[in-house]
Amino acid sequence: MIVRKTRSELEKMRRSGLLVHDILQALGGMVAEGVTTWDMEVAAVKMMEDAGAKPAFKNYFVPAAGERYRYVLCTSVNEEIVHGMPNPKRVLKAGDIVSIDTGVSLDGYFGDSAITVGVGELSEEAKKLLKVTEESLELAIDKVREGNRLFDICGTVENYVVRNGFSIVREYVGHGIGTQLHEEPQVPNYVDRRNENPRLREGMVLAIEPMVNAGKPDAKVLRDKWTAVTKDGSYSAHFEHCVAITPEGPWVLTRP
Repeated sequence: MIVRKTRSELEKMRRSGLLVHDILQALGGMVAEGVTTWDMEVAAVKMMEDAGAKPAFKNYFVPAAGERYRYVLCTSVNEEIVHGMPNPKRVLKAGDIVSIDTGVSLDGYFGDSAITVGVGELSEEAKKLLKVTEESLELAIDKVREGNRLFDICGTVENYVVRNGFSIVREYVGHGIGTQLHEEPQVPNYVDRRNENPRLREGMVLAIEPMVNAGKPDAKVLRDKWTAVTKDGSYSAHFEHCVAITPEGPWVLTRP
């Protein structure tokens, strides 16, 4: 069941979303040669504690992994698509890209967002990958309007990414969000005709998160049971925003 939010509920989600935005901006500013993904984890924990927020990811149980996640961030470097785990031994170097994905709960409502940041000078392909992935998200956000359908969002991401020579990860998708981190509907980054195609209605909130590979779309999970990587070792980028459907149009809850 898709849960539609009232204006007061959206305002609460907005608070969570803006906190996630501030955390990601601070972490993005930390990214540099010699920084570890654990450095970012430590900083994020402090920011959440200072704000009185609960981390959305830590202790989240995922049946496929068979255990609870242990960190407040997912930090996925280069060929890692999603769910990379912060590690004091993972030192960033020039040419790397790192996806930083996090979420919080404030007053019982969740915010969830992700950015991908480059370290130093990137290859032309990596620069294009980040640009196209982020642009695909912005184009999708413009489709979050009452009366459109879910496939309008999914198809917009897919068409733009493929037209620019990259591929869509199919195993991982966006989602509804509210009092739960993951709610209905699922929001794939491609048109999956096996799924329902609900009409978008006022009060729905969608976490849209393109995950785009420079090479082929195929993914696999490492032996740690969490980290998803590209099978061909190509770079992968990830951006995410939570977007509410309002009479005035799309309302991105995870940025000012």
